[in-house]
Amino acid sequence: NSEEIKEDAVESEKKEEEKEKKKEEKKEEKKEEKKEEEKEEEKEEEKEEKKEEKKEEKKEEKKDTGRQQTGFNRRGYVPNRNRPPGSQGTDFRQRRSYFRKKVCKLCMKKVKTVDYKEAELLRKFITDRGKILPRRITGTCAKHQRVLSRAIMRARMMALLPFVSK
Repeated sequence: NSEEIKEDAVESEKKEEEKEKKKEEKKEEKKEEKKEEEKEEEKEEEKEEKKEEKKEEKKEEKKDTGRQQTGFNRRGYVPNRNRPPGSQGTDFRQRRSYFRKKVCKLCMKKVKTVDYKEAELLRKFITDRGKILPRRITGTCAKHQRVLSRAIMRARMMALLPFVSK
């Protein structure tokens, strides 16, 4: 019995020693992980600092260029004098906007006559206030614009379309 007790005591001591070794290994692993995390955090901080420095440098460059501001001031429009050659005359006044040429809807549908009784069709060619829309907005050809205006005036006389909105 005494031998068994001694063996049990020796085994329990070995188990305790193994547990202590495992605890120490875990502590060392945690320390290593913390060191690695700190290194990564330092790298990230350095990257952020570099980004901030670059931003500050760009801001300083913009301030130090000494360029005159373009746009309007109390004397009128001030063009940018520091543009590269070849782009001197391209301010907002000289730019041309390219737009798609409008096609007459009535020519597309091959409509020969526009009847004053077709109020729904005529409503597309008047504003919400009752005015006849011009050719440059609707895109109708001259021939159909004349026909449309005549039909709209007739529809107004017959009270199918309003003269003026309320």
